This record gives sequence, C-alpha cells and structure tokens, in this order.
Amino acid sequence: MPDTFTAIDFETAQGKRWSICQIGLIRVEKGQVLHELDILVKPPGNEYHYMNTQVHGISADKTRHAPTFNLVWDRISPFIEGQNVVAHNAAFDCSCLKQTLEFYGLQVPEYNRHCTYQLYKRKLNELCSQYNISLSHHNALSDARACASLYLRHLHANNVSAVRAF
Repeated sequence: MPDTFTAIDFETAQGKRWSICQIGLIRVEKGQVLHELDILVKPPGNEYHYMNTQVHGISADKTRHAPTFNLVWDRISPFIEGQNVVAHNAAFDCSCLKQTLEFYGLQVPEYNRHCTYQLYKRKLNELCSQYNISLSHHNALSDARACASLYLRHLHANNVSAVRAF
C-alpha cells in the first residue's frame, strides 16, 4: 500500500556515515501518522566533528548517556524491514543506515526505498517554505515529519489513496 510507509532522517556526528547521533522516524499507515520516534544515539566513541555539531546542534554532552545504535535497532527495525522507507536524499540516509548496521555487525534488511528529493528535485527547506510545512531543519524528527508530509502530498497529487496527515 503506497500510503503506508516510514519516513526517516538521520543526523551524524562526523563525516562517517556510521556515526548516527539522532534518528527521526515517522510511521504512516493508510495516510495517518501512527508513530513518531525521536532518538538520540551515542555514536562510536561519542566523537563529534565541530562542523556537524554546528549544523544540528548535537554534541557529545547530549549523547554521553544515550544508547548506542545497536541498542535501539530493535525499536526501529519493524518500521524499516520489508517496508516502504522514504527519506529526503535517500542516498544519504539509506547509506547511513547500511553503514551503521554493518559497523555493529547487524544484518542489513530489505526494504523499498523512496526519495522525496528525487521526486521534487529541490532542497527540503525550500520545499517546506513553498508548501508551508513547519521545519526545524537538521533536527531528525522535524526533517522526517517534513519528508512524510511531502511524500503524502506527492501521493495525493498522483491520485494515490492518501489522507493528509499534517
């Protein structure tokens, strides 16, 4: 069912894609938001590059006591494995997921990947401004919400059964 999907966004602590420090996840079923997850994650070594911290505002102090990715995977895997997964710039987010799973020796699941950047060919903040979608850019949950809203807009515009959830 196309209007059942998981929108995801990851923020990273450094240039390494396996350094996820925040997970934003929105679960949409039959066009309705059913779950939202906003999880801070302690990246390997809890090491941050200052440029990444400047972008998203997350630092080692904020994730010092957070669980590592391998400890939260069981919470998010049901929303990803075998599902339609949507991200804005899916190449980045799906690469982060794959590399982080591999870093922790976890199996990379199969899922159907969709990309709102590929659909709209514009930056997330520009689209949110155009469509009056609330956005706290580079907050993983806010970015995932915006992505879900854009994907539902796309489904609706293409006459796919979708209820506006935002």
